[in-house]
Amino acid sequence: MSSTSIAAIHVAKKQLGLDDDTYRAKLARITGKHSVKDMDEPERQKVLSVFRNEGFTPAPTARRSSGRQQLTGKFAKKLQALWIAAWNLGIVRNRDDAALVAFVKRQTGIDHTRFLVYADDANRAIEALKGWMRREAGVSYGSSNGYDWLGTDGAKVAWAQWRMLEPSADLMVRRGFDAEVTKLAGKPMLQQLEPGDWQKVMNALGDRIRARKADRQ
Repeated sequence: MSSTSIAAIHVAKKQLGLDDDTYRAKLARITGKHSVKDMDEPERQKVLSVFRNEGFTPAPTARRSSGRQQLTGKFAKKLQALWIAAWNLGIVRNRDDAALVAFVKRQTGIDHTRFLVYADDANRAIEALKGWMRREAGVSYGSSNGYDWLGTDGAKVAWAQWRMLEPSADLMVRRGFDAEVTKLAGKPMLQQLEPGDWQKVMNALGDRIRARKADRQ
């Protein structure tokens, strides 16, 4: 059991794109310990629970044993990506897929993502999520403001996150944004980042946003 949970945590670290410093800081924040080898099994399960809430998707057998199933449907991945982005912006409180399914039902009247077969139905949920993020977090969907690096949705979300963390930043004076993003992504220039790189950045900045909110509560 112990070796299984340790392996799962290491898989989660890789899947979530955590560098060693961020990973060990998260372990310490969750359990007070910097290494999984120093933890007992309940502490490791606590770490796995947090990582699942942050987007870690275990192997299919692990999902079945926990009673969770991967969302299905032609629009599920797009909706999940937007839901995780909203969670990393701090405007969604519950990362779990069940919360996303409930949101989809409120927007469309359709019970599950697997029943979303028409683009018009899916777009109601997709545009509702984008509109929410635009209103609450200033995500500039539909516009790159003339900056090539701001052309992807991941970049738009990351920039909105940075504005939440550094309210005085603007596109002309980004106040540390470029240096921090390239460090987190391991790429020398913003223009070189791919969608997976932006996801790493969004996850890391999401940690900071949630930590700041927790400190204020």
